[in-house]
Amino acid sequence: MATKIRLQRHGKKGRPFYHVVVADSRAPRDGKFIERIGSYNPNTNPATIVLDFEKALDWMNKGAQPTDTARAILSYKGVLYKKHLQGGVKKGAFDETAAEAKFTAWTEAQEARISGKKEGLAQSKADAKKAALAAEAKKKEEKAAAVAAKNAPVAEEPAAEETEAPASEETEG
Repeated sequence: MATKIRLQRHGKKGRPFYHVVVADSRAPRDGKFIERIGSYNPNTNPATIVLDFEKALDWMNKGAQPTDTARAILSYKGVLYKKHLQGGVKKGAFDETAAEAKFTAWTEAQEARISGKKEGLAQSKADAKKAALAAEAKKKEEKAAAVAAKNAPVAEEPAAEETEAPASEETEG
């Protein structure tokens, strides 16, 4: 029986939520499955992925073929890299401790990238909030100035214009 690692859609219209499942390739998308190995929520930023690493690796070693999106998720979590390293150990390219060291280094780098993205998103959100508050304060000051100008007493400027007007008339005549 050909097995696939794929996504099973759940959630409302426009708000998808997926279960990562191992299913017979002939079964419908949201139908019967063999085992649920995780979940994927693309609505959050960054996307939330919960995956049983050992089960996913076991199914990959048994020959289950992931779909394109499932392959991206497994790659993101390191299942494909771990399988690749295990293949290198079987072929004798390096020993088990070297493979574990490489995988640990990759995992730390991946976690650093994810935390960097989360910090960047939080920083940009804080900057946007700060800019919005500054814009709001500026608008408030402009409104206060407009209200103060409207409520201020009118100066005696028309009288000054009247004194200048007759002087200009005398020079014409």
